[in-house]
Amino acid sequence: MSLKGKTLFITGGSRGIGLAIALRAARDGANIAIAAKTVDPHPKLEGTIHTAAAEIEKAGGKALALAVDVRDEAAVKDALDRTAAHFGSLDIVVNNASAIALTDVASTDMKRFDLMHQINARGTYMVSKYALPHLLKADNPHILMLSPPLDMQTKWFASHTAYSMAKFGMSLVVLGLAGEQQGRIAVNALWPRTTIATAAVRNLLGGDALMAMSRKPEILADAAYRIFNKPKTFTGQFLIDDTFLAAEGVSDFDQYRVDPSQPLQVDFFVPDTMPPPKGVSLKALTLR
Repeated sequence: MSLKGKTLFITGGSRGIGLAIALRAARDGANIAIAAKTVDPHPKLEGTIHTAAAEIEKAGGKALALAVDVRDEAAVKDALDRTAAHFGSLDIVVNNASAIALTDVASTDMKRFDLMHQINARGTYMVSKYALPHLLKADNPHILMLSPPLDMQTKWFASHTAYSMAKFGMSLVVLGLAGEQQGRIAVNALWPRTTIATAAVRNLLGGDALMAMSRKPEILADAAYRIFNKPKTFTGQFLIDDTFLAAEGVSDFDQYRVDPSQPLQVDFFVPDTMPPPKGVSLKALTLR
């Protein structure tokens, strides 16, 4: 497997999961466009498009830092065109940019509702739409959404309906676009079984305590890497990270734990019908 010479366009790639995916591809010598909003350092968020680009270059890849708001149609189209022109091709698109607000219907103001839908569902749709002409020129093109399986249950919507609608909207793009592009472009979704140690988890969900009960972003990076090395006929899949990796022969999942002494926290939207792989425990490990 190798992504050497392949060109990736990653939204929200200046930190966290997006950056981890970028760095995994960079180790092969891939070309990576980081399309994100953070240009200047933020007091609560590590990383900018420029620091991400520097890390990618250090890891062995080639980087293009692009200041992009995925709500801006002209900016999205221009960024994709610039990426293809700069590197000579576009092979892989990762729709990672996302907004979250875990508030119930009465507590969610419409400005926040609009933000989540514009970034998550509309942003994913628009990036994918304008990437199509470039991807159709590639030998083995892929679009990957960081979004959940389409498991329509009340428990996934109650208490945060607006966020769930926006997040499942990303997955609906997978469902439709995979059908449209069958045999031409692989379109898949990837979702973590557990919470992932990112700025969103620390700042919005549970602080350092939840970070300790999470897995590292590298588990998603390793899963994405293997997806991108699949043929374009591998499409329309809604994958859970550890289940997919186990099927690929990975057996050591403890390497991804932030703190082995803590139990792992299951993430939102993981279907009851998709239990952990055989031999994989979410409980705290006994340390000797």
